[in-house]
Amino acid sequence: MPPRKIIIDTDPGQDDAVAILLALASPELEVLGITTVAGNIPLSLTSLNARKVVEVAERRDIPIYAGCDAPMKQALTTAEHVHGQSGLDGYDLPEPALPLQDTHAVDFIIDTLRSAPAGTVTLCPLAPLTNIATALQKAPDIAPRIAEIVLMGGAYFEVGNITPAAEFNIYVDPEAAEIVFGCGAPITVMSLDVTHRLLVTPPRVEAIAALGNRTGEVVAGWIGFFERFDTAKYGSQGAPLHDPSTIAYLLDPTLFTGRHINVEIETRSPLTRGMTVADWWGVSDRPANATFMGDVDAPGFFALLTERLAVLP
Repeated sequence: MPPRKIIIDTDPGQDDAVAILLALASPELEVLGITTVAGNIPLSLTSLNARKVVEVAERRDIPIYAGCDAPMKQALTTAEHVHGQSGLDGYDLPEPALPLQDTHAVDFIIDTLRSAPAGTVTLCPLAPLTNIATALQKAPDIAPRIAEIVLMGGAYFEVGNITPAAEFNIYVDPEAAEIVFGCGAPITVMSLDVTHRLLVTPPRVEAIAALGNRTGEVVAGWIGFFERFDTAKYGSQGAPLHDPSTIAYLLDPTLFTGRHINVEIETRSPLTRGMTVADWWGVSDRPANATFMGDVDAPGFFALLTERLAVLP
């Protein structure tokens, strides 16, 4: 089987960085490019961090494109309180030599989907959906050309992590999420219901740190930093490792279980803005538009992640 062609849309963020490394360590995937967006931190830092991450993997062949610097209709909400001021606190990395591409991320997404055979490029958003929605608005013809959108965002049983009702990526730009969920492309959602089961417990961090390569050392440093926030917040034995779930799904979908349901995005209510209204029990007559994952084989996920990180420098 030829590798699956993907574009990673991201706002690194330590967990985004781990997702990127997992993709670059996996021969089943061909990363056509990485697009950055404002989210966890402002665009200038997400673009800088993406360049640093690919250099950790010694993959300077991966082009990186900066995208939208603000949500479609509201001010940017960031998460330095989780990820640190750099977004990648926990391990000091040198300034990257890899330059940003001149092309805007939105144009790269459009051009790639138009030039590739229909149904051959998968989008993997790990961030607010501003870039993806802007591309769909600018070029509606790309929607039927998308093989699948596999995103990290939303929640049902776990409700919210940035407000009582909303998950961070969706909350930052709910108008963008509304466009994406309504575009008609196949969508798979890695929700907090999945990612809150993927806890980087001390034994799992120790296994990564013990890999004996620089990548393991870097990843363990990142995890050690950001878990201090979520461990205190949730009272758990480790922080949820959100974004790598998207890449793990592409590599082994049998790790995950979910339902094909209707998911709508709340954009108007001041109490529930950014909520993913997931019809898990099928009580509405709205048509299904997404496969919403609700459970995961956590030991299998961490075995896969650790095995793949071991092959990197």
